[in-house]
Amino acid sequence: MKRAVISLFAGTAVIAAIAASGAIAAGPEAPSSGKKVWMSTGSERDEALKLTPNAENGKDVYEVCTACHMPEGWGLTDGTFPQVAGQHRTVIIKQLEDIREGNRDNPTMYPFAKPSEIGGAQAVADVAEYIARNLKMNPKPGYGPGTDLELGKKLYADNCVRCHGAGGEGDAEKYYPRIQAQHYAYLLRQYQWIKEGKRRNANPDMVEQIKNFTDRDTQAVLDYVSRLPAPPDLVGAADWKNPDFK
Repeated sequence: MKRAVISLFAGTAVIAAIAASGAIAAGPEAPSSGKKVWMSTGSERDEALKLTPNAENGKDVYEVCTACHMPEGWGLTDGTFPQVAGQHRTVIIKQLEDIREGNRDNPTMYPFAKPSEIGGAQAVADVAEYIARNLKMNPKPGYGPGTDLELGKKLYADNCVRCHGAGGEGDAEKYYPRIQAQHYAYLLRQYQWIKEGKRRNANPDMVEQIKNFTDRDTQAVLDYVSRLPAPPDLVGAADWKNPDFK
């Protein structure tokens, strides 16, 4: 049985909890220059994007992800692990390669994401295809308190629509992630890391956009985002179980 890959997008805040649960042993950190890198060129990412993906092989690669992201790709509603189901293939490739290349700090995941564990560029292309094509989204993601949604709606319209779209659908060609129906607690953690500079591969336009957000602003807009509905064709039934991992 392959070992569990820790979240494509989770970060160091979960290490202690995972270690305490006995889920994994600590592994080596990814190489890191300490520099902020939004997009790199001539990397394995470029190679993976050009390859013809094999979703059947991607299913085999995804097996190592199921322990944390769950077989359905729904992660956990408490935000420990994000929902990856429904995410754009290009975004999955970018984030995974950023971790592999040291452009995004994630010592929890790195030991399980490196080529010696899951394979090279073809494996990355394949697993991204499998996730994007086969995994239906959670119809009931983790929400915030729901007490400041009007403010959240206004902030989203004023600050987020240009990149993430009116419905939080993102933009596959520009590597902007789908954020609609993502777990509130996960969004909150990543947002804070982007503001603090801890998530080094964040789009610099976003870093600038949110630098003056108050805590209230942050909580309100992300609560609103978590409640943005995904397109019906991307959403699974509440009791949906991935038939590939029975």
